[in-house]
Amino acid sequence: MSAPQFLRRRATRRGTGRPAWMEPPSPAGQTLKLVVILAMIVAVGYPFLLAIGTSLSSKAELAANGGYVLFPEHPTLEAYRVVLAGGVVTRAATVSVGVTLVGTALSLLCTVCLAYGLSRPGTFAGKPLLLVVVGTFLFTPGVIPNYLVVQELGMIDTYGAMVLPIMLNAFNVIVVRAFFQGIPDELHEAARLDGAGELTIMCRIVLPLSKAVIAVVGMFYAVTYWNSFFNAMLYINDSNKLPLQVILRSYVIQGDTFNAKALGVSVLPATTALSMAVLMLAVLPIVAVYPFLQKYFVKGVLTGAVKA
Repeated sequence: MSAPQFLRRRATRRGTGRPAWMEPPSPAGQTLKLVVILAMIVAVGYPFLLAIGTSLSSKAELAANGGYVLFPEHPTLEAYRVVLAGGVVTRAATVSVGVTLVGTALSLLCTVCLAYGLSRPGTFAGKPLLLVVVGTFLFTPGVIPNYLVVQELGMIDTYGAMVLPIMLNAFNVIVVRAFFQGIPDELHEAARLDGAGELTIMCRIVLPLSKAVIAVVGMFYAVTYWNSFFNAMLYINDSNKLPLQVILRSYVIQGDTFNAKALGVSVLPATTALSMAVLMLAVLPIVAVYPFLQKYFVKGVLTGAVKA
């Protein structure tokens, strides 16, 4: 018996004629998977529920439970009302929403156009440009060169400083390019025979077939813009232009205290409840959008990864 035949026989279960990896898992395997999944749910869900419960708790209830409450007995929205009434968090949230929407739209536009050009054979300087894009994985600029470029462009203390430095991501370009390469060339040829140009082919044929990868990449960009705070701390000096993440960082990480007069109230809720309320306001938008795009994630990410 040859070695390949022996390995095939070892990999096949007796009486089934199928490889071992195609067999349903054993009860012990199913139990282990269930335990691992439950452990992951608890590890992720417990802090999230604790933050929600604490943000909905009263000052007296937090003091009686050591500062954190998982399930408050008398939920209250006082912390959210105080945070939103002050104007600081509302203004910062407006800035974050605007930067995220504009930045995601510009990033998708640049990524799709660049990826489509790199995916088509015969593109002028296509290979050198692809090497430049891939090279950004290996050679990344430091903080000082980035700051000097933004300063020379006159973008200090402008919203553009929170968008342009991170507008294009090389990984996303490679993923979208790989997806475009998987579209049959016959569609391109048929469109050209009908007199369509490259822009028409991209907009009316390629993009409708690429909703999955565009949704995934768009989600990646949106999360990046929404969670970005370092560029704002580096380039923004006007406190009225700071995004929500910087405000959240100052309250939660740096330990800044809330000002009752600035928030327009006489008595503040517990500092922990206010911090958790700001945290939930920063997290909930992405959590709310994700379920609508989840169906595209497996198809979009895996297709790009396999074909890259």
